[in-house]
Amino acid sequence: MPRPTPAQLTYGSATVVLSTLAMLLLSEARSGVAVAVIAAAGLALGVLVAVTAAIPAGTRRTKRELPVERHPVPRPRVRGAAEARMSEHSLRR
Repeated sequence: MPRPTPAQLTYGSATVVLSTLAMLLLSEARSGVAVAVIAAAGLALGVLVAVTAAIPAGTRRTKRELPVERHPVPRPRVRGAAEARMSEHSLRR
């Protein structure tokens, strides 16, 4: 399994903390079992967010990533000119 990226760690951790805190405040849980269930739900939600943040960039398409038409590279008009120049040395007088 690949190592998580910093973005995954950040999103997952923030989700765990914020969702658990929100659920605890909204439910007004008093028993230990209720707190444990809410903490497990927050952890599961954080893992889900971290995993979905790992979708490869290749599956997301933007306007810049659309395929570009390729044009053929033109050939030189004079054949053999490059080979003739390669045989010359730079100290020729």
